[in-house]
Amino acid sequence: MLPAATAASAQSFVPESFEPPRAVDAGDFVLKPLGPELAEIDYEAYMSSIDHLRATFSRSSSWPREDLTMADAFVDMETEKQRFDARTSFAYAVLSPDETIELGCVYVYPSDRSDFDASIRLWVTQKQFDLGFDDELFAWTKIWIAEEWPFVKPAFPGRDISWSDWDALEKPL
Repeated sequence: MLPAATAASAQSFVPESFEPPRAVDAGDFVLKPLGPELAEIDYEAYMSSIDHLRATFSRSSSWPREDLTMADAFVDMETEKQRFDARTSFAYAVLSPDETIELGCVYVYPSDRSDFDASIRLWVTQKQFDLGFDDELFAWTKIWIAEEWPFVKPAFPGRDISWSDWDALEKPL
């Protein structure tokens, strides 16, 4: 659901030698790359939390839209899989341990701001937010990115840096 990475940013986003995780078992939840096989539970998750996601993740009223269809979801999941395989961005479903419920998502993208080498965004459903899982997932994600990914200065826009400060940062030419 985020803009596609450019070819230029893909060249320096992750080293060729880096193998992005394909499955992560965090105990209370698991991460799997988004793809068509997860379209139905991904769709169910974000459609259950439209107002919450517009307020906490997307910063706009364009996603998720009430009129999104399952066909739209499958196209989006195929696009996310292609980006993952091309190493231009990495989108993960955050699933229950039995992988039957999507709790949220984590996105690892190249940064479009000069001061950072990656931009990490995440969301959880309204239900999971109400249960306090947003804070847990954010804390876990910060450690995971620091320990498992090759970034020197990742950004967590809207979390570690306010949206207004993020928007004010210089974009490279």
